[in-house]
Amino acid sequence: MEIGVRLMRAAFNPTNGPLTKTSLPIAERERMADPFAGAIGTFKNPHSHRVVGNDNPEPVIEELMIASRLLRFIRS
Repeated sequence: MEIGVRLMRAAFNPTNGPLTKTSLPIAERERMADPFAGAIGTFKNPHSHRVVGNDNPEPVIEELMIASRLLRFIRS
């Protein structure tokens, strides 16, 4: 079972990933996994492995903005 960064790399595999847009040029398909794998590795993984607290709402708002943009990639 794939999880985390490996899951994102598999989901956006440029040749057979279920979330890959084959209408895009191959170079764009190859790079599409990068922002998703980065988001999982940067924002999700730390919360899975240690207590991460933040009293400042600004980073949380920024993370939500990033998530919103990534979802737009998938929906478009």
